[in-house]
Amino acid sequence: MDGVTWYALVFGGFLGLCIWKFGNPVILDQKIDAPVTPLEFWNYAWPLHWANWIWLVLAAVGGLLALQKNSAWRGSKWLWVLPLIWLGWQFLAMSRTVDMGLTVPTLWQFSGVVGCYFLGARLFADRRARNLLLAGILVIFTYCLIRAVDQKIFEFPINHQMLVEGEHSGWTNFPPETITEMKRSLIIITTNGVDVANPVILLKFEKGRVAGTLVYPNALAGLILLLWPVSLVLVFGATKELKRPIRLMAIGLVVFLGGATFVWTGSKLGWLVGMGVAGLFLLRLDWPKKLKVAAVALMLVLGLGVFAVRFHGYFSAGATSVGARFDYWRAAGQTTMASPVFGSGPGTFQRPYARLKSPSAEMARLTHNDYLEQFSDSGLVGGLAYTAWALLALAALGKRVWRHGDGVEFALFTGLLAWFIQGFGEFSLYIPALAWLAFTLLGCLIGLKINEIDKKSVAG
Repeated sequence: MDGVTWYALVFGGFLGLCIWKFGNPVILDQKIDAPVTPLEFWNYAWPLHWANWIWLVLAAVGGLLALQKNSAWRGSKWLWVLPLIWLGWQFLAMSRTVDMGLTVPTLWQFSGVVGCYFLGARLFADRRARNLLLAGILVIFTYCLIRAVDQKIFEFPINHQMLVEGEHSGWTNFPPETITEMKRSLIIITTNGVDVANPVILLKFEKGRVAGTLVYPNALAGLILLLWPVSLVLVFGATKELKRPIRLMAIGLVVFLGGATFVWTGSKLGWLVGMGVAGLFLLRLDWPKKLKVAAVALMLVLGLGVFAVRFHGYFSAGATSVGARFDYWRAAGQTTMASPVFGSGPGTFQRPYARLKSPSAEMARLTHNDYLEQFSDSGLVGGLAYTAWALLALAALGKRVWRHGDGVEFALFTGLLAWFIQGFGEFSLYIPALAWLAFTLLGCLIGLKINEIDKKSVAG
């Protein structure tokens, strides 16, 4: 294997490491303690600034390899100009930030986003490099899903029972040092002079919404939307030569891990976006048009029916998280209007929101909308540059991949489309495990569009 091929394998392993250890928003970096013991290194998340230095070394090596290729960017100039405008404006907005402690880690994150995008386009666009890149990613993705299954079946029920029993017994079933740690992490709180299990933690265990190795369930839903389509395509394609029972076991395992954990995340937006992805796959099948339309209609009826039944209680209770998001978005709009040039500074939404939030609303650190947050944090230029970049890249890929892409390319595109759509209700851009992965894959497809899909189109 040449240098680029080895690099693709190593970089895929790094992105897998991000899924495993860097699944928190970068603005929480200072709240993550560094692990000390081997068990802590294995079980706990790592400080997010560790990822920055690993990425910096890999980016330097990747930059040298890209220079050796010495090939011109042959696609739309806007697909490299817009990300540079967006990133450059983030650094300009830093000069007016209201909290440098939040802005600095955010700029590291955004630099990684743009760097991963260009590395993907310049180094991982050929199919061999792309497949090796995916190998490292999908191994840890599988581990993340297994971790989520363990949470649902074992960890959450056991922890819930232990906390309930501990409260009833006056916490005599825990050693003193464990109780001290549980109080420090707010698993145990003191109410009216009595130590009780934190009701928020108990409710989390009761609901059983899984997060795998990521910060919370909706983030895992975003990861599944991004990677499960290509996982399915690969397992169907890679197992054709295997014996039927083994092939069915492999396919069944991928279907179960992705499908079950996706349902267990309890993500409402994720469910609706997932229905859209399923519809795209149905429409691309080589079936008669009427049959495809009927299949999509049936899928929508069944999907929306399950959605209505599954989340009936949530909407009956007032859909509080939806109302909260509208309050975040209102505040983001007000911040943009108040500071239309530079915003409040990259990663600082929580500072103006503390002043602008409704009295009854809970505090939030991020806007839960990647696009609005760009406007709020870095003004009109930052918001327009990021939104235009995402839209132009997806539009440029959509038609070409639909007509000329193979199954893997189409699956990667639908996963990216789903991820960017979910960005209207989440903060995935601020999580290294999600954003660096997504933009690396976006770069892969942009580079493939330039180098290979166009060639297939001409040959056809």
